[in-house]
Amino acid sequence: MLQYFYDNDLINITNQEPKDWEEAIRISGKVLKEKELISDQYIDDVIRDVHAFGPYIVIVPNVAMPHSSAESQGVLGTGIGLTIFPTPISFEEGNSEKDAKLFFMLAAKNSEAHMENIANLSELLMREGVIDDLMTVHTMADFESVMRKYDESKERRD
Repeated sequence: MLQYFYDNDLINITNQEPKDWEEAIRISGKVLKEKELISDQYIDDVIRDVHAFGPYIVIVPNVAMPHSSAESQGVLGTGIGLTIFPTPISFEEGNSEKDAKLFFMLAAKNSEAHMENIANLSELLMREGVIDDLMTVHTMADFESVMRKYDESKERRD
């Protein structure tokens, strides 16, 4: 899965410090927008959904999975973009469990593709050490090192 982000140029390792979670979502959407997989409408839909339903997109501490429904008019294709911020972004004041530094933005043209994206991402994030190692990434060279580490361990398991 890490190779997917690399091969498809869907990684943004940024030094930007967003002023709030809304700006962080907008920044994390840039990768998919540049690849013409989403439009600004989709990013607006994600922000609207977080306002409506709370910070449900923070799936575990330090990991956000911004997404909206496949029915969003702003979905143009299927993909996952990874944005790594220099520091965690707060979604809920005083609750560090709802802070996120790793943003995996999902877009899918249909519910089957959406579920496949979630399953693939979940499989990656459940691997021991992946989140901790991704939290240390500050450069593309760092990402490549983490990618090699987990690609090699996957091959050994097969």
